[in-house]
Amino acid sequence: MIAIAALGGVGGAAGAPPPVFVVVPPAQVMAPLASAEVPNGPGVAIPAGPVDPHHSAGLPFPVLQGIWQRAGTTYAVPWQVLAAINKVESNFGRNMGPSSAGAIGWMQFMPSTWLRWGMDANGDGVADPWSADDAIFAAARYLAASGGRTDISRAIFSYNHAQWYVDEVLSLARLYGVGGTGVAFSLDRLQVRLSGAEQAVTKRNHVVVRAALLERRLAQRSRALYARSGRAQLLSDRLELQKQAFQMDARRTGAAQLVSAAKRKLKAAEQALAEARTSSQTSTFTPGAGTLLAAPSYRGDYVFPVGGGPSIVSVGHHHHDYPAADIAAPSGTPLYALTDAVIVRAWHMPSGNCGIGLTLRSTVDGREWTYCHMSYEEASIQAGVAVSAGAPVGLVGATGDATGPHLHLQIDPATSYPQVEPWFQSFAGVAFRWQDAPTPMPQAGPVFEIVGPQPPPAPVAAPGDGTVIGFTLNRS
Repeated sequence: MIAIAALGGVGGAAGAPPPVFVVVPPAQVMAPLASAEVPNGPGVAIPAGPVDPHHSAGLPFPVLQGIWQRAGTTYAVPWQVLAAINKVESNFGRNMGPSSAGAIGWMQFMPSTWLRWGMDANGDGVADPWSADDAIFAAARYLAASGGRTDISRAIFSYNHAQWYVDEVLSLARLYGVGGTGVAFSLDRLQVRLSGAEQAVTKRNHVVVRAALLERRLAQRSRALYARSGRAQLLSDRLELQKQAFQMDARRTGAAQLVSAAKRKLKAAEQALAEARTSSQTSTFTPGAGTLLAAPSYRGDYVFPVGGGPSIVSVGHHHHDYPAADIAAPSGTPLYALTDAVIVRAWHMPSGNCGIGLTLRSTVDGREWTYCHMSYEEASIQAGVAVSAGAPVGLVGATGDATGPHLHLQIDPATSYPQVEPWFQSFAGVAFRWQDAPTPMPQAGPVFEIVGPQPPPAPVAAPGDGTVIGFTLNRS
């Protein structure tokens, strides 16, 4: 079996260099099914994918373990790296794309790369990226072709040209190397439970919001009808308006019952989320597991406000019309207090352009920060409540004026970009990736070779003419 050796130990003292992965070859390497030295010739085609590749059931863990280990042994690359790539790329085959870039299948190959390096590992006569055997063996072949037998970090960089990706894959591989497949699968179960609970809360809160807004509209219409009936001069008009108001009251009562039922289901979902968080809390402190479980990332007095790491969290240097950061992440991704603070305002129902959100005042430097577009806000987040850095405050969403799920983060007043803050930039490559420039090496953590020159990050634009534009809240 292929193994990963960590030179210098796993649990070194603070400031010590991180472990360096080297490939420990097996006593006997299996004969490759397809050469890692020469890519495919003409004739390879890509078959049609499953009906819903974004929601696949995956495979039983023992089956996956066998494929990783056979592929790793065949091409003399660490099976732990194959497992980590499989997790990062498709969540063990549960989401096989196509991605926004067009990558497909179990290991998220670009179609052009698959035509060169895809293979038929299960012997059914088809090189199929939607097949776990074919895709995982092809990934091992590609890594070997990229030098993975002697320099695994360089090979991973060839798989995805981003240093944050190399670091994330090797961090997971190190975790799998120490704990074996038992750790890989136990963490996966924790993540599935946690993510499912977050999605359930997002869904239930959406139902509560819709029902509450309906009840509010019906109540407003009822009051308007009663007001009109009081001003009506003709008895017939007054009676007709009162009849309509009574019917509107009946509809409002029905809507109120829907709100109560929706809130009960939300309460149950919140309890399930609390239990999932408790179950995963210990594991979030394990190196490599924090990003997987979307735990908060800390730097001094600050926490990056969106969990999940650079594989799912990204941000641009600019904002479309005034200084702010739109931090993109999937709906339901956890949000955290970015520093020790006191909640100044919190609104749990969509309000104006901001949607669901909050404003907190840092107890470190007194500045105020506003979060917008949340899908859900923790019930404990209320005006006057003190929160610690890293405390959960809600979940990513797209409420208010938003075209997709993200956290809108701004300093109040919005006179400068959050992206220029040193604490914000220190999380690049650790908690998020830049959308519009190469993501630099993180300031701390694993250090691996970067292949090829890296252009400097794009300069951050100044706020322009100094005009301050802020989100508006409905105060009604």
